[in-house]
Amino acid sequence: MVLGKVKSLTISFDCLNDSNVPVYSSGDTVSGRVNLEVTGEIRVKSLKIHARGHAKVRWTESRNAGSNTAYTQNYTEEVEYFNHKDILIGHERDDDNSEEGFNTIHSGRHEYAFSFELPQTPLATSFEGRHGSVRYWVKAELHRPWLLPVKLKKEFTVFEHIDINTPSLLSPQAGTKEKTLCCWFCTSGPISLSAKIERKGYTPGESIQIFAEIENCSSRMVVPKAAIYQTQAFYAKGKMKEVKQLVANLRGESLSSGKTETWNGKLLKIPPVSPSILDCSIIRVEYSLMVYVDIPGAMDLFLNLPLVIGTIPLHPFGSRTSSVSSQCSMNMNWLGLSLPERPEAPPSYAEVVTEEQRRNNLAPVNACDDFERALQGPLFAYIQEFRFLPPPLYSEIDPNPDQSSDDRPSCPSR
Repeated sequence: MVLGKVKSLTISFDCLNDSNVPVYSSGDTVSGRVNLEVTGEIRVKSLKIHARGHAKVRWTESRNAGSNTAYTQNYTEEVEYFNHKDILIGHERDDDNSEEGFNTIHSGRHEYAFSFELPQTPLATSFEGRHGSVRYWVKAELHRPWLLPVKLKKEFTVFEHIDINTPSLLSPQAGTKEKTLCCWFCTSGPISLSAKIERKGYTPGESIQIFAEIENCSSRMVVPKAAIYQTQAFYAKGKMKEVKQLVANLRGESLSSGKTETWNGKLLKIPPVSPSILDCSIIRVEYSLMVYVDIPGAMDLFLNLPLVIGTIPLHPFGSRTSSVSSQCSMNMNWLGLSLPERPEAPPSYAEVVTEEQRRNNLAPVNACDDFERALQGPLFAYIQEFRFLPPPLYSEIDPNPDQSSDDRPSCPSR
């Protein structure tokens, strides 16, 4: 019998989004298929998959141990988030010469489904940095007797979502600084800088509105600028390696002595960048907006405003309002258990006052003759009946306004 050959071995994911890009987050189920195409008939010992997620950092530093001695110090660290293994065909056997337990795969295309669940605990977002990375992948291995295994690895993306619709990320960021330039014994006027942005949290593709005021009381020509920086920090063996990269920037107009410039919402767009990584113990990715004044021949005057680049964009105001309203409604239902839709009306006066009390109050009153004759008329009956009638309906509009009140003089303001 002529043994067949493996023509192709591929991995495909069942994507959860419309863009057909395998993107997941903690708690999601990762599923897909291992596609195997063979020409002829082959015998297979096993088809395995290995899924793993981990963060890893590595860098080297040169050290001097003496006048003629130098060595290289390696710094490495790794954090594993999950490690999953499964066998799609066959079994675990180390004896390749055994003829028992082999599976025969016929010529053609074959699919083998796999599935595993990501941990519920927070996972670091996929990232590729200068001295480290966060990677998630699935590897397929086809083992055949007396032959080298066929291996294939395919990565998928994990986003640990950051919702910028939280109070801490919706709070404005602001600052003020001032610098006085000195040249020998001469001191020029100060350069002042004030800047503010609407919030701390943004998503890629948004534009940051910068509100700033720059006042130049020095004798030099200065230029106001703004820039977004990404800071990558890597930790290993108690050491830290930091890399700072420019993401986006803008330049204002040159400002001569005695002039002031105001930015009323100057826009700086955030390009497609990796979200902030704040929960990984060995890799941290942070962002900041630097608003600064470029001063020739002196150190720049700058303000650093922290940023967080998230994955869940800002909700419209109406959505937040309806969300808060629904949450309040749920809290009210929980606190009140079962509140009636409309409150019950109070009992009528007729229900409170008994008929006996009514008759007793209707008894004649001993008074002077003139008053008795007056009370024997229809007025007395109206008054007695009015005592036990319900109160009139409440109205915010007085049906009988006091006309004389309009003619009274108003109190002069002091």
